[in-house]
Amino acid sequence: MRQSQALSVMLSGESVFLTGPPGAGKTFVLNEFVRRAGKRGKRVAVTASTGIAATHIGGATIHSWSGLGIRDSLSEFDKTWLRENDRLRKRYNSTDVLVIDEVSMLHGARLDMVNEAAKLLRESDAPFGGLQVILVGDLFQLPPVSRASELVDFVHTSGTWSELQPKICYLSEQHRQAGDQLLDVLEAMRRGEVEEWHTAALMERLGKKPDEATPVTRLYAHNIDVDSINQRHLSALGGETKTFAMETKGSASKVEQLVKSVLAPETLVLKTGAEVMFVANDFGSGFVNGSRGQVIGFEKGMPQVRLASGRIIGVEPHSWTLTEDGKKRAEVTQLPLRLAWAITIHKSQGMSLDAAEIDLGKSFTPGMGYVALSRVRSLDGVYLSGINNMAMQLHPDIFTFDTELRAASQTLAEQTSDVADEASEPEPEMPQPNEELLQKLKRWRLQRAQADSVPAYIIAHDRTLEALATNPPTTSQQLLATPGFGPAKVEKYGADLLAITGEHAQVPEVAPVFDDTQLLELFRAQKSLDEVCATLNCGATEVWARLGQILASR
Repeated sequence: MRQSQALSVMLSGESVFLTGPPGAGKTFVLNEFVRRAGKRGKRVAVTASTGIAATHIGGATIHSWSGLGIRDSLSEFDKTWLRENDRLRKRYNSTDVLVIDEVSMLHGARLDMVNEAAKLLRESDAPFGGLQVILVGDLFQLPPVSRASELVDFVHTSGTWSELQPKICYLSEQHRQAGDQLLDVLEAMRRGEVEEWHTAALMERLGKKPDEATPVTRLYAHNIDVDSINQRHLSALGGETKTFAMETKGSASKVEQLVKSVLAPETLVLKTGAEVMFVANDFGSGFVNGSRGQVIGFEKGMPQVRLASGRIIGVEPHSWTLTEDGKKRAEVTQLPLRLAWAITIHKSQGMSLDAAEIDLGKSFTPGMGYVALSRVRSLDGVYLSGINNMAMQLHPDIFTFDTELRAASQTLAEQTSDVADEASEPEPEMPQPNEELLQKLKRWRLQRAQADSVPAYIIAHDRTLEALATNPPTTSQQLLATPGFGPAKVEKYGADLLAITGEHAQVPEVAPVFDDTQLLELFRAQKSLDEVCATLNCGATEVWARLGQILASR
């Protein structure tokens, strides 16, 4: 499937699994989708399975965003806590699209938990409570860590995956190793069809050493190897040492969370001659995450780095932020550099390197060799210092599923046109508030403020009433998604407001699956929403939608 076709499917509102080999453009398509969806008024939550992956896409971890932290399951106590958590209720109901990047490293049980939480907080039995979900990743890359069992809890084996049934967008174009033997080797690994000549091509790179003029990053399986190599090389350099400390803002817990996900170290020690890697994207300044260079000196205390291309960049501090619910919760500032004589294979995931010296002699999990090799743009840039039998292995359970993914994507591609050129699309008209409804809301606010002996703005600001008059809600969940309305205000004013907005809302005709008289009797008897849903054998969304229709018809 082409990138433009995948973008077309995603913008149509479908839940999607966006996949494909490294270099196929998954991150490009994702970024373009987030930009265009935002332009269309969609509220997108961008998350990833790990902190490192989250910083690559400017989002939060799914653990943090979901509010589930490190829980392994949801107990009844957890569910009660979620229902009473106003902040999370607002977050889930103020989101239209949930993005989860690097899902290869996400446990299936984690996806099940997020699905359950979304249903609970959005009061809907639809998958993820009705959210559009965009899953992104390559299942051949590093799998989720399994501590207690040898069985891998892959995300696609979860009950939630079957329930969601995402459309498969398998990108087929290649933008990294095009026309190079390395692309053939990686594709053969993906298909489980590695032949002798593929192995021979790799073995020709075993023992090869880059020349001194080639900046090369060494990739290792274990942290201890990386740290010792970087420190040894730095200590061997002469000259003055420059130390740069990370600056932080925000609560201690959020700062700690952000620091763990940023590749830049808290304390960066540099010298002239140090091999470094940029760990952020700044296209204007001429570097991207993974760009390699060498410190050639310092000006005004800041390092000057010469890239492999010969370009010299004066490095300035870079800021990373942790944003939740549209608010900045933490910020760290540091030079976007780390020592780059060596880096772990795990931390290299998501990078593109011109050259890498790779030690696969200690590979310990399927996919590790694949991830390391796929970081490099061409076979000429691969310098193997070691390799073992595990290095060429991918998880056997993925091969059959990958064939199914390719077939599903091909079928979808045959039915999908390229996304429309953005320049040809008319500018979306900004919806305007219904003036009659706005005046009703303002009169209600004044009456309620007088009755409660509080200023009118305590009830609701003008911009909140304008939002209600622009997109009149018909359910408490829609009301909760309105800016300026949290769970406390919904509980206090929701009945009044829904009665007013229901007369003006464009309520879709929903065929009732229960008797209206019975519905009204249950509410008059002051039954809880859970009791109403259980009695009528329906979801909360159906109840509120039907109530909105009843009110609108009266």
